[in-house]
Amino acid sequence: MAFHEVRFPDDVSRGARGGPERRTQIVELASGNEERNASWANSRRRYDVAYGIRRVDDLAAVVAFFEARNGRLFGFRFKDWADYKSCPPSQIPEPTDQGIGNGDGTTTAFQLVKRYTSGGQSWSRTIAKPVTETVRIALSGVEQPSGWSADTTTGVVTFTAAPGAGVAITACFEFDVPVRFDTDKLDVTLDLERLGSITSIPLVEIRR
Repeated sequence: MAFHEVRFPDDVSRGARGGPERRTQIVELASGNEERNASWANSRRRYDVAYGIRRVDDLAAVVAFFEARNGRLFGFRFKDWADYKSCPPSQIPEPTDQGIGNGDGTTTAFQLVKRYTSGGQSWSRTIAKPVTETVRIALSGVEQPSGWSADTTTGVVTFTAAPGAGVAITACFEFDVPVRFDTDKLDVTLDLERLGSITSIPLVEIRR
C-alpha cells in the first residue's frame, strides 16, 4: 500500500482524541448468559485530530497535509502522545525495555514489538514505524552500540552476525503509528474573525 514516510504535524496531534479499538462479537443466550468471540486478533487505533487545531495556521497545515496525501490514498506517520515509546510515558527508554527475541545462532532479523501486560495477561504489538535514531539494542542486558541496524520503515532489526543461542535480545525505541485519513472530505469552517475549525478529522491505523 502507498505510504508517505512523513509525520502528521506534532502541534496538532498533541491535542488529538482517540486510542485502541477492538471488535468483539457478543451473543446473549436465552438463559441470560453470553458468549464472547474476538473478531480481531489485534487492536486498531482510531483518532480524531480536529481537537488539536487551535490556530488558523494549524488549520492551514492540516489542509495542506490532507491535500498532499490525496485524502485517504496515502498513509503516513502519526505520533500518539499517549503511547509513543517502549516504556511508560513518564520514564526514559532503556535498551532492556522490550524483549524482541532470543538468539539461536542463525537468525539475524528480529521485529520490534511492544508488550502490554496486566493481571498476568499480555498482548504483543508489532512496531513497524520506529523513529530514526531512537532505537537501542541490548544482548543479555548489555547495550550494543554497533553490529546491528534498524529499518525505520518496517521496524526490523538486523544483526551483522546472528546472536548466539539463548541470548536475550531487547530494545528500546520511540515509534509512530501508521495511519491514513478516514475521510476524503474536510468540512472547514472559517468565521468572520478568520479563526478556522474543522468538525472532524478522523484517522485510522493501517494494519498490514
